[in-house]
Amino acid sequence: MLLRPFSLAAAALAALPLGAQTPAARPQGTAAARPLPLEATRRFALDTREGTWLSVDVSPDGRSLVFDMLGDLYLMPFAGGDATRLTSGLAYDTQPRFSPDGKTIVFISDRQGADNVHTLDLATREVKEITRGRANVYLSPEYSPDGKYIVASKGGFRGGLPTLWMYHVDGGNGVALYTAPPAAAGGQAVQQAGAAFTADGRFVYFTQRTGAWNYNAQFPQYQIWSYDRETGDREPLSSRYGSAVRPTLSPDGKWLVYGSRYENRTGLRIRDLATGDEHWLAYPVQRDEMESRAPMDALPGMSFTPDSRELVASYGNKLWRVAVDGSGQVEIPFRVQAQVEVGPELSFTYPIADSAQFNARQIRDAVPSPDGGQLAFVAMDRLYVMDWPRGTPRRVSTLDAIEAEPAWSPDGKALAWVTWTPTGDTREPRHGHAAPAGLHAERRAHRGPQHAGAGPARPDRRDGHHRPGVVRRVAGRP
Repeated sequence: MLLRPFSLAAAALAALPLGAQTPAARPQGTAAARPLPLEATRRFALDTREGTWLSVDVSPDGRSLVFDMLGDLYLMPFAGGDATRLTSGLAYDTQPRFSPDGKTIVFISDRQGADNVHTLDLATREVKEITRGRANVYLSPEYSPDGKYIVASKGGFRGGLPTLWMYHVDGGNGVALYTAPPAAAGGQAVQQAGAAFTADGRFVYFTQRTGAWNYNAQFPQYQIWSYDRETGDREPLSSRYGSAVRPTLSPDGKWLVYGSRYENRTGLRIRDLATGDEHWLAYPVQRDEMESRAPMDALPGMSFTPDSRELVASYGNKLWRVAVDGSGQVEIPFRVQAQVEVGPELSFTYPIADSAQFNARQIRDAVPSPDGGQLAFVAMDRLYVMDWPRGTPRRVSTLDAIEAEPAWSPDGKALAWVTWTPTGDTREPRHGHAAPAGLHAERRAHRGPQHAGAGPARPDRRDGHHRPGVVRRVAGRP
């Protein structure tokens, strides 16, 4: 299936070289903008041979690795060893990728106060700002094979899902590689990340999901697509239930590696692009970020070696060389020693009274009685009733359990509520006619109890130790 909503973007790319963009130059005579407003006031002595969420790339000559750790970039020999620090300070520098000639590195940094695309000259250590947004997020930058362009995902800082943009290495406003169809509904917005070029530079592989992240997300979330720079066509390349993220292409054009979920763990799959056959290359690796905003992509960056025989990736707190032929993996040992700069400590002193009585500052599940004369509510996991509006709250029961979701009987003479304990046992001795009576003794989860005649009840869940049925006649209401 081919989708063609990009005719304008494709025509613009075909008609105008990106090098013709006008760089957003700083007005003459004005001072450079101040970097991050925070000043480093503390130092942390870092000495480690492990790291988490390390985006790693192999240099074109196969001699070096670049990776990020704790917001700084490091360079080291391919065989491993002591890492050389490339960037420092309070700025958060991430997701480095080598240029095709191996002389510069593209990365994301917030050193101006917001995420932007930057490049680093390895010979001079000069950092150049490619994008100059102040209200955007950027992720997953990648050079084109000719070294003239950079593709990165760009989105809004608060809202606005990241999609693919292309920039000239000299800077400029960039060109969007995706334009939403005119009739697209709000729920059809897409999020794109993890750009990877084919060796000839014509196609850009990327991962895409429809809509923003959400809690308790249902799979599949992401799938891999390709973008044809000549025609503007997009084509889906995966349909896995476990999703497909961080597409990584081998230099010889034979292999595609990507991350996917199986059951509750994430692994790396490898596909033969000639035959379409694929299998697990490494499983499990590390937890992905598919069920979040994925501000640094859904998996850390990884890279093939120049001979396409191995994949270099990070998982299990280490760096690994994984053989494409399935013969195994070899750890790449590393050591990072650095003085990491840290901003001022945020320390506030709040008075906390350690007395037997205190004022509850929050209530929940407040429900007025049918006649409006009383209010039932929960504070500190205990159920109270008070005359409205200026009565004195009083406990409804003496149960040693979490109490929640009170419901009045239609005549206002009784209350029902749910309880929870680790064991499910909430019974207590009776105290006259006002004693609570449990409606359900079995262990199950219930929500929203209601008296008959008070409207439809919500369904319950049978997976816990809730009891709905604690019913009590309210004192003073015959």
